[in-house]
Amino acid sequence: MIRSMTAFARKDIQGDWGTLTCEIRTVNHRYLEPSFRLPEAFRELESRFREELRKQLKRGKVDVSMRLQSADNVTQSFEISEEMAQAVNEAANHVNRMLDNPAHINALDILRWPGVLSVPEQDYGPAKEAAARLFEQTVAELASVREREGERLRPLFEDRLKTMAELVSEVRTRMPALLDAQEKTLRERFEKAKVELDPDRVAQEMVMLAQKSDVAEELDRLDAHVGEVADTLKIEDAIGRRLDFLMQELNREANTLSSKSIDAGVTRIAVDLKVLIEQMREQVQNLE
Repeated sequence: MIRSMTAFARKDIQGDWGTLTCEIRTVNHRYLEPSFRLPEAFRELESRFREELRKQLKRGKVDVSMRLQSADNVTQSFEISEEMAQAVNEAANHVNRMLDNPAHINALDILRWPGVLSVPEQDYGPAKEAAARLFEQTVAELASVREREGERLRPLFEDRLKTMAELVSEVRTRMPALLDAQEKTLRERFEKAKVELDPDRVAQEMVMLAQKSDVAEELDRLDAHVGEVADTLKIEDAIGRRLDFLMQELNREANTLSSKSIDAGVTRIAVDLKVLIEQMREQVQNLE
């Protein structure tokens, strides 16, 4: 399964407590690295959210944002400690009686005193349960988006793998004729230099030339790596790292093929191979 590491998902849920919105963005990263922006009342859910992410995602930098908008019919209430307010008022009046120029104390002064005014703790239980469900749904949607984005790349990989296999086959077909042409060129050079043709010397030179230009192993490895990439694309798991390694191996063999080239046509094919590999590598960097 090809999964992209770049995706976005957003979902909303409503209840008597208000509206919850969850947004998740992911980009490519070497490991799974989540970060959370949650309402303070939902902070205890972060560990649960992290575990859910690990179940669904293998790699990527993940930004999670969750917002709670309270319902319009939810009014904020306050609790006033009458005993504390009375005590503050009596203490203030007592001090005022000792002052030459006493200051007037008003209701707001008393309400500001610690312990006089408090906000009753709101029951976020139902909202937390909804947040957990919402997060699971959003992560599932994100995973689905990552799969769809990744599967769109499948034709790109398959097309380039097919072209690479054709190029490797072309080099393999051309090599016997290229070696024959090299032998002919070598004989012509001997004749032009009016050097007596020693069959053993010619054979020795041809062996050295054949060894230097022998790319059979490189072609075999290129074919093997192309097949391995095709098989990897069918694996039902995260394949980004494996494909990245295979791209490195393909590039290494293409470079060796280029360095051993004895013909401009083979050099061109080696360059074409490296272009195709680079095109795939750029996309592989974004795969899970």
